[in-house]
Amino acid sequence: MSRLLLGVLLAAAALVAATFRLYLTDGSYHLVREYRIEGDRVRYYSVERSEWEEIPLKLVDLKRTEAERGEREEALRKQAQAAAEEERFEREQRRQIERIPQQPGVYLMAADQVQSLTQAECKVATSKRRSVLKILSPLPVVAGKANVELDGEQSKSTVNSDRPEFFIRLSAQERFGIVRLWPQKKARIVQKWNIIPMTKEIIEEQQDVEVFRQQLDEDLYKIWPVEPLKPGEYAVIQYTQGKGNVQVWDFAYRP
Repeated sequence: MSRLLLGVLLAAAALVAATFRLYLTDGSYHLVREYRIEGDRVRYYSVERSEWEEIPLKLVDLKRTEAERGEREEALRKQAQAAAEEERFEREQRRQIERIPQQPGVYLMAADQVQSLTQAECKVATSKRRSVLKILSPLPVVAGKANVELDGEQSKSTVNSDRPEFFIRLSAQERFGIVRLWPQKKARIVQKWNIIPMTKEIIEEQQDVEVFRQQLDEDLYKIWPVEPLKPGEYAVIQYTQGKGNVQVWDFAYRP
């Protein structure tokens, strides 16, 4: 919502709030801008005729008039407040988008600072060998089982919050999310692959973390855990299901 539109809404709300119904005891009403009691008469400014008029006080239902007037003013106040909050939210969202680098990757927002996560080098381990996974030129796959691993038992990147907020700028329209890593001696496992004979189709197994996703731009998303993370090793990943092309940005949550 633009500032101009917000201003128009607030001005319109003020104008509508200035016009209200002056109810009579027979149930009818006059649209008025204001009124005042003068002795046994009510003097009011008629919106319909654009002039001041008078009516006996005993014919006016003041209780109903003020009750409805108060309700309308409160409703308009809430609408204006909601519009202002939406404007603040959109302004903050634009500010966040402008701060995220244009290069594809994963970025962490911590203490109002944007930090770039280093993309990890993945290795595919089978019972016979362990080779670097190259996204642009995937490894020839053979039927059987394999693990996508990261060197080392702990990530060098850490977060202090149990619900960290990440921004991922995709390099392609693929699946993405947060996964928990399996521990292994001198390594961490991102995905476990089951490679189907003949078709060479890859079925991935991973420990998905339930996340909220918010699209901020065409290729930019904000993701954060639904539930607080437990201490451990994690990663933000981007991949195409069944293609063996996972990209990984690892981190650890250590309170």
